[in-house]
Amino acid sequence: MSVRFDGQVAIVTGAGNGLGKSHALALAERGAKVVVNDLGGARDGSGASSEAALAVVREIEARGGEAIAHGANVAKFEEVQDMVQQAMAKWRRVDILINNAGILRDKTFAKMDLADFQLVMDVHVMGSVNCTKAVWDIMREQNYGRIVMTTSSSGMYGNFGQSNYGAAKMAVLGLMNTLVLEGAKYGIRINALSPTAGTRMTEDLMPPEVLAMLTPEAVTTGALTLCHKNAPNRFILCAGAGGYASTRLFETPGTFIPVDEQTPEAVLENWSKICDQGGQAELASGAGQTEKFLTLAMSQSQPA
Repeated sequence: MSVRFDGQVAIVTGAGNGLGKSHALALAERGAKVVVNDLGGARDGSGASSEAALAVVREIEARGGEAIAHGANVAKFEEVQDMVQQAMAKWRRVDILINNAGILRDKTFAKMDLADFQLVMDVHVMGSVNCTKAVWDIMREQNYGRIVMTTSSSGMYGNFGQSNYGAAKMAVLGLMNTLVLEGAKYGIRINALSPTAGTRMTEDLMPPEVLAMLTPEAVTTGALTLCHKNAPNRFILCAGAGGYASTRLFETPGTFIPVDEQTPEAVLENWSKICDQGGQAELASGAGQTEKFLTLAMSQSQPA
């Protein structure tokens, strides 16, 4: 099966460098018209310049593709709205959104200024919210949309010195999980990409020989898989150095404790049953947990 995006319009945030640039070039190569968004700041979010995004547009056009640049700060909804309006004015639709824009302000939690925590949350979380909100009604009306959130192993598993980044990257998964439920009947599918790549965000963290293996293109392969017409829904795809894996949240069946025995001591005594992974399942929504517990309680309260 050939993965093509002919006739489709894609917005890629943070597309002036690194992963976003790789995503934008690959989408254009496979037929998409691309909005190359980049504020043009440093990796800590400081500064701004349109040159990086314009350079990507020139590269796409040199290869025969169509693209426009926009320097919207994704943390500012009015700027994002203007970006989406420009895309609609030029191409009359938006089919794909890849929420890739991000910054780093790494420090241990003890040393971290709360302003740095807030800024990272604003860019990663509110940036994804703002961009998704700006295209949501468009995708609903055209009964088609593909949205990719960018998560991270730092969010799913933790990483020293990245409490702000980790919190933000876990938050976008919560956003995805709910939007999947709300967008399904409108043909909108939302997935998440967890990348491991050698970019300016990670260039100080790894030796050159390791960075050479972690190509952005290997991650982009995963991104394109998540935003084509036959993409899955509510899938977390991990990609790096040619390796691809899925991350999923599972919940154990748990155990029932009668009302007159519901104490912390009883919970501790039943810890092995609570943690027993036999029969664990992936829940389709938060309501599934409530249903499970009520079913368990009612089955235990029935007379023998």
